[in-house]
Amino acid sequence: EGVMQRRDKPDAATYVGSGKAAEIREIVASTGADTVICDGELTPGQLNQLEKILKVKVVDRTALILDIFAQHASSREGKAQVELAQMQYMLPRLRGWGESLSRQAGGRVAGGGGIGTRGPGETKIETDRRRIRSRVSKLRREIAGMATARATQRSSRDRHAVPSVAIAGYTNAGKSSLLNQLTGAGVLVQDALFATLDPTVRRSQTPDGREYTLTDTVGFVRHLPHQLVDAFRSTLEEVAAADLLLHVVDGSDPDPLGQIDAVRVVLGEIDAAAVPELIVVNKVDLMSEEDVLTLRQALPGAVWVSAHSGAGIEGLRELIAARLPHPEVDVEVLVPYDRGDLVARMHRDGEVLSEKHEDSGTRLSARVDGALAATLEEFAVLVG
Repeated sequence: EGVMQRRDKPDAATYVGSGKAAEIREIVASTGADTVICDGELTPGQLNQLEKILKVKVVDRTALILDIFAQHASSREGKAQVELAQMQYMLPRLRGWGESLSRQAGGRVAGGGGIGTRGPGETKIETDRRRIRSRVSKLRREIAGMATARATQRSSRDRHAVPSVAIAGYTNAGKSSLLNQLTGAGVLVQDALFATLDPTVRRSQTPDGREYTLTDTVGFVRHLPHQLVDAFRSTLEEVAAADLLLHVVDGSDPDPLGQIDAVRVVLGEIDAAAVPELIVVNKVDLMSEEDVLTLRQALPGAVWVSAHSGAGIEGLRELIAARLPHPEVDVEVLVPYDRGDLVARMHRDGEVLSEKHEDSGTRLSARVDGALAATLEEFAVLVG
């Protein structure tokens, strides 16, 4: 059962108003429902008042999304980030949830269960709030440490001049499937909301042989809870640090343009709005010809693919190669045969224009980055 309401602004006491609350109570009684989900964020007072009126558990949009995130968190970092978001959400609501707030991470409320009951740790209403604040502080320190390690990894990739591509988009748009198509990584693909929480970093190659990293990130959603944006900021920094953003859109969704707008709002919140963006319309195999024509007019610069069938993937590879930063230093070198590592690096990180095997080594004409050009300087040959 569902109820919709048009209001200029939420009711301060119950969010929906006393009349609508009474209507929902009748639906609860007639259907035997044990949970009411509100597609909006309730204040602690509104949550408390609605539960008093409806006599069942009330879950708002934020609690629902946090619950889904809790189900999918698998890594140490992902679990810590979800727990931090849950703690921040729960702290002001301790009083409103009454005496039965006894939770276990990933578990269920004593005597109940279901949506919104996967909590960040065993606690009760009488527990000193300082205990939760202390846990929040500890989680922030842990996440900061993991963020430092992630930044170190990014710095290492930067030193080796490996371009980076981030995949972002609305939840369930097919980002992990696209990653698999581009890299053959075999990343788990699920038809589920927020199935990817931990960023997956894989290496791939452009058609001309240049290596780059490809990162799959958490899916976005309209009105993504601010607690999650805050908790996952270190993970989302992978997007802000990328050289290119593949913004994946589910073309078969009833409102793909709305998805794009929602994702761009979050990109702005994480300081990633300036990252060069390539719109990738996925699931084109599920779209009608009419919908394709309409969306093509709205998104003239997009690339159209099916991560399921592989249609359009080669064209996407070519576009990625064109959009990624290109090496800027032209070199002509004669590399001894015992330095095959440098030849391999030129192929991996640069653009080899010509290659010829001579008596004393491999002669290459290439375009490379400044760091590699400096390394190759001792093998430079005069042209002319």
